[in-house]
Formats: sequence, C-alpha cells, structure tokens
Amino acid sequence: MRAPNLWSSSWQCEAHGPVSPLQPVVKPNLDCLETERALAARGSTPLWIPWPLPAGWVVTGFAHAGDERSGAVATILGCSGPAPLGGPADMLLIAETPGVGLAARLAGLPGPDPGDGFDDGPAHAKVDAAGHPTPMWSVDAGPESAVFVGEAKAAWMWALLWPAAAGVLMLENLGLHDLVVRSLGADIPFGALMPRLSALRASEA
Repeated sequence: MRAPNLWSSSWQCEAHGPVSPLQPVVKPNLDCLETERALAARGSTPLWIPWPLPAGWVVTGFAHAGDERSGAVATILGCSGPAPLGGPADMLLIAETPGVGLAARLAGLPGPDPGDGFDDGPAHAKVDAAGHPTPMWSVDAGPESAVFVGEAKAAWMWALLWPAAAGVLMLENLGLHDLVVRSLGADIPFGALMPRLSALRASEA
C-alpha cells in the first residue's frame, strides 16, 4: 500500500490500483462514535446499529474503510451479548459501497461481494432498516459463523454473527437504525472492545 502523494490523491496497491484503506479500530465510546458518524456521513455510507439492542447486548467497537478526505466507503459496528441459544455472541454490522470487499474478507469469502445468485429464491430473513422492510439472504461462509447480506440505502448491508447459532437473531424482527441520520447519544450502552475487532490491523479493504 502506498499513501497518497503528489501524483495520486488515493491509496494505491500495486496489484489492485486505488483502494480504500481499513483504518485502525476505535474504542466503543461516545466520542469515537461521533467521529465515525461524521466520516460515514462524508462518504454517504450508513452506520447501522440494531435498535433496540437485543437484551443484554452492548456496542463493542467501530471501524471503517476510507480516508479523511472522502469519508468512509465502508462502516463496521460491533456489538456483543448473550446468544439466544446460550453462551456469548458477537455481531458485526457492515455497510459498504459495492466493490469495496471488506465484509466479504471478514466473512472469509472470495471476491469483493457476495457473488452472483446469492439472492436467488426467497429471503432467509427480513429486518427493518431505517423504517423499511429489507430482505436478507444467508451466505455460506463455513460452520463457524452466520452471514446475511442485503441492500439498503444504495449500499451492501452485511450481518456477520458468531457462533453460527447466533444467526437466529436475524429471525427476531430485528430493527436497524442508521446512526448517520440521528445519533442515539448517551442511550447507547458500550462494552469492552470486541476481540474480533481488536485483532484487525490497518490494511487494504
């Protein structure tokens, strides 16, 4: 990865050309949330949160791909809590411009998007995204996680859940709120940084 310079205003990869860098993960607190909201707004990318959060769940981190100049082209919000079938669970909600590839990478999928035919047949789940019923389809990403993909506000919307059994949350009429549109402020409960997020390093998206 080469940083912007006199000859190019974007990050460059020798193999892939211009790319949007994955920025360092930030702590789950209100100040960091406001920064992420501003970058998401600048890049016209949603920042989704399940709201209300499932019982006992807290927000456990944020990350984004993009830069200060053009804003975020992908956003990540992590939350954690008790799984419906027992034990702890993690969820990453990711919104991204098509072609970025961050969510597919985190899900362990090849290619930048969910692939052709992922939405063949009826939807496997339906969420309320900013007041709009939004279908989502399950994508096979292996036995360790549950992955759902849909589209909202002209962007991919991904939900990645661990363990795979936590995917039943997507069947519970989950409501998603776009924090870019309206901040929930002090109403949001924050927890410790999710280990899955803290393990991410700044790299190309």
